[in-house]
Amino acid sequence: MKKFNENLKDLRKEKGLTQKQLALELNVSEDCIYFWEKGRSEPSIIDLINIAKCFGVTIDYLVGLSDI
Repeated sequence: MKKFNENLKDLRKEKGLTQKQLALELNVSEDCIYFWEKGRSEPSIIDLINIAKCFGVTIDYLVGLSDI
């Protein structure tokens, strides 16, 4: 299964968003998105919830515990 950083990047690209656009949608900095996608940092639980809502997926999927 993929890791969070890979899932986030894939979902962002599938939705056709730049890192800047996703950052604006999630109300975080562009650097946050960059660091999350590079695996250098991890989002808070609140950010995970917001990411899951944004992409219509579960947190389990985001963090690699589920393929659905």
